Amino acid sequence: MEWSACTDEYEKLVFRMSTPRVVIDNAVCSTATVVKFDSARKHGILLEAVQILSDLNLYIKKAYVSSDGRWFMDVFHVTDQDGNKLTDESVLKYIEQSLGSIHNGKTNHRNGLTALELTGTDRVGLLSEVFAVLAELQCDVVEAKVWTHNGRIASLIYVRDCNFGTPIEHSQKINKLEARLRYVLQGDSDIRSAKTSISDAVVHPERRLHQMMFADRDYQNNPIFKFTSEIPLVTVQNWVERGYSIVNIQCKDRIKLMFDVVCNLTDMEYVVFHATINTRNDQAYLEFYIRHKDGTPISSEPERQRVIQCLQAAVERRSCEGIRLELCTEDRQGLLAEVMRTFRENGLNVTRSDITTTGDLAANVFYVTDAIGYPADQKLIESVRQKIGLSCLKVKELPFVCNEKAESEDQSVGVGGAVLLSLGSLVRRNLYNLGLIKSCS
Repeated sequence: MEWSACTDEYEKLVFRMSTPRVVIDNAVCSTATVVKFDSARKHGILLEAVQILSDLNLYIKKAYVSSDGRWFMDVFHVTDQDGNKLTDESVLKYIEQSLGSIHNGKTNHRNGLTALELTGTDRVGLLSEVFAVLAELQCDVVEAKVWTHNGRIASLIYVRDCNFGTPIEHSQKINKLEARLRYVLQGDSDIRSAKTSISDAVVHPERRLHQMMFADRDYQNNPIFKFTSEIPLVTVQNWVERGYSIVNIQCKDRIKLMFDVVCNLTDMEYVVFHATINTRNDQAYLEFYIRHKDGTPISSEPERQRVIQCLQAAVERRSCEGIRLELCTEDRQGLLAEVMRTFRENGLNVTRSDITTTGDLAANVFYVTDAIGYPADQKLIESVRQKIGLSCLKVKELPFVCNEKAESEDQSVGVGGAVLLSLGSLVRRNLYNLGLIKSCS
């Protein structure tokens, strides 16, 4: 009995040590809600914490991440999309409960749906053909996410059988579906092999899109498809004395920026030991101290260049180029095929899309440009709206937050990382001031 009691106490101790601790404070900062998250250090747990905040479409205005031995200590300064502190008790409780029950390897099943993964060469009208095939084969699109980058496209589409409202399980229909979609994706000028597959859908969908585009090597520069001048500035240097590689990123601030970067570092098998994120005006400055999973820093110039390219791609994939159109209407079979056909017939290219269906209501977001990637003419947009329905398809400005109060309190942060940072680096100073590390040296 005594041994059993000791075992029980030991198991309770292990459980308490491995259970994350969460503190949410609305008093310590005048411009943001502060979320403190402490947990045992496991590969991927930082990504899961950031994922929870990102799924709520919160801005991470500041963040400090540090690991001390086997423990992670993270502090996030977050606001809603309007730059305000979080006051909704249900949201605060959800954050606390979700972070408190976090564990690596959490799955994201879509029960009752079949998940399709598509990658290939992007072109005007491609999505019109894809959704036309799905409509012809009696597949009802319930959810979908589409990203394009560097002339490549990746899409995760959740469908069910129109006739029975069930997942598509018949092998003959699945084979036909994959073959037709692969044919559409290949087109006449596919520079790489198109891929279609049925997914188990156990990975967070946006993380899976990053993985698909990474596997498709979208990070390899293709200037033919680049029309933006806002290329993220990424530098990578080694801090030899401490055995870290230091990654610095400067780019335009936006929602889910930290998620996109941490997601790619995690999937590239790097571990984040320390990090700091600061925002000023509409710019974000991110600094990460990383190592390989085996504890070594980046070891070669080709690897350093690959990390730079991959992180630039990670930031650019979600960049909202084009005009944001929101479609909210009663869902019906073939709706997406009709909308995409109208876009194609009017020379509009969809650069990104988020498609959701709740009950009988379809709520879809499209980012569109003209056929070669430049902003679409406003008269053309209005013409498309008239054809689809002015009350259904609305033009929305891109969300943007510039918190003047936060700006006055932020410290000025340079590009950083152009040369190896000194021991007085911003991340070490901030972590020391917060009491998250014992010494700045």
